[in-house]
Amino acid sequence: MAKHFLPYDLNQTYLLPPDLRDWVARDHLIWFLSDVVDTLDLSAILREYEKSESRGRAGYHPAMLVKLLIYSYCVGKTSSRKIEKATWEEVAFRVLSGDQHPDHDSIADFRKRHLSALAGLFVQVLLLCQKAGLVKLGHVALDGTKVKANASKHKAMSYERMCEAEQRLHHEVAELLREAEKVDEDEDRQFGKGRRGDELPAELAIRESRLKKIQEAKAALELEARQKCEREAKAAKRAVEKREKEERERGKKYGGRPTEVPDPDEAKPGPKDQKNFTDPESRIMVDGATKGFVQGYNAQAAVDAASQVIVAASVTQQTNDKLQFLPVLDQIRKNLRRLPGKASADSGYFSEANVTAAEAEGVDCYVPPEKNAKKQAVAKAMREKLETGDGHETYRMRKAIVEPVFGQIKEARGIRRFSFRGLQNVEAEWALICLTHNLLKLFRAGVCPVGA
Repeated sequence: MAKHFLPYDLNQTYLLPPDLRDWVARDHLIWFLSDVVDTLDLSAILREYEKSESRGRAGYHPAMLVKLLIYSYCVGKTSSRKIEKATWEEVAFRVLSGDQHPDHDSIADFRKRHLSALAGLFVQVLLLCQKAGLVKLGHVALDGTKVKANASKHKAMSYERMCEAEQRLHHEVAELLREAEKVDEDEDRQFGKGRRGDELPAELAIRESRLKKIQEAKAALELEARQKCEREAKAAKRAVEKREKEERERGKKYGGRPTEVPDPDEAKPGPKDQKNFTDPESRIMVDGATKGFVQGYNAQAAVDAASQVIVAASVTQQTNDKLQFLPVLDQIRKNLRRLPGKASADSGYFSEANVTAAEAEGVDCYVPPEKNAKKQAVAKAMREKLETGDGHETYRMRKAIVEPVFGQIKEARGIRRFSFRGLQNVEAEWALICLTHNLLKLFRAGVCPVGA
């Protein structure tokens, strides 16, 4: 019995112009993102083009590139080369770009040029989430995750090794210069002036380049050590002045050794302090998930319990989270003009100053003290609070609120490494990553975009 098949001919041509809207289902993510971007204020990006002359070839429309980048980050495709390829090979990308195919240089240049403005869209998207009822600020959980830098940890060097390498390279450069001078003299005698071997200068240039990089990294570490010492000296002076004032008031000196004030002029980096040559602002950090060392940054996020929307995002070079608690709360207030009712975080965020300052602002804190925390009244009160039924349940929810967000970003979308280098650029890219997370929450909630 003969079988019947639908016609199949790769040489078939269209009788009518194709309609891109028929290529992708109307409930696809790209249509939602396109509608959302159309409601956003892109004036910070568009103003940049008003400054430039309109001569030459017409450029790609900024709105198209914004949509393309946002969709790319939503699906974990952050490479400009992969985005360019997708506009040819993947239907959703091809439709969203209007069947235009910006090359990877154009995509990369646009993202780099407007990275700060793209990061500024975070608050606009967050306000859309708030209008849609996804942000309640009843309970917000804070946490940090280590994200790899656009640099290898093997491209880092300790201060001790820098000093050794600097001395060795100084010696090698001097030897090469002496050898080059000798070659010049021999060739001048043999061939006349103006002739020299070119193999030594090339070797010399490599060593001089390495020496320059090491000297720059060494100077940066020394500057950081001095600045740290200056901060410690100011704190020590305040402690000394306080002690002297109290001694005058009581008419009697305290026992023990007084606080020593360090001298910034004598400050030196520790032998194991490191600097990375590819991204000097990144740091070697312990990844809490894998317990391994990564060259990266500490990315912070505050997540609302209602729908796991990120309400604040920042990046720090510090491995410890303690100094991030109050700044993240301040960012929530800046973004949404009020603070959350409750805030939970792990023990790495606890300090008497953090809890006292936050609760003075009306934030009910659930942050366990570290085991070695001093027996302060605040630490004791926090432990008692967390042992109650409500306290235990509130803190228990912390992991379920914030940790899945990092899992969705790193595992589901595969974003485990920053594309940019330098703290300022990395912080802007983290905002872009977080705003795309919020857009996905908005999309899955089935909310129609309205102006922020």
